[in-house]
Amino acid sequence: MAKDRAKAARDAGFDEEDLEWISSLRHDINEHQETAGEKFMRKLKSNPLVPIGCLATITALSVGLWNFKSGRSQASQRMMRMRVLAQGFTVAALIGGIAANALKSTAANEAADK
Repeated sequence: MAKDRAKAARDAGFDEEDLEWISSLRHDINEHQETAGEKFMRKLKSNPLVPIGCLATITALSVGLWNFKSGRSQASQRMMRMRVLAQGFTVAALIGGIAANALKSTAANEAADK
């Protein structure tokens, strides 16, 4: 198989060393695949307010629907308003986390350039 690649590279006008970086890149990519749990924990550590907002939204929605089913319209309306506030908090936390990560990466790039 390696001989086939070397022959194909020569036929295309490349030296075998010219394409060496591709195999090293493949090795680097396949070295460690992040699992879903690892990705979740990394995201949770970088922006912990988003899951808190999601949990608050789900809680307000659930309690509001329960109150609606039970016939308590005042409590249901209050919880639906809380849901909207929790959703707004979640969106604000998401945007804030994106902005913070962008500023952090910009600062890291500037420090690397110096």
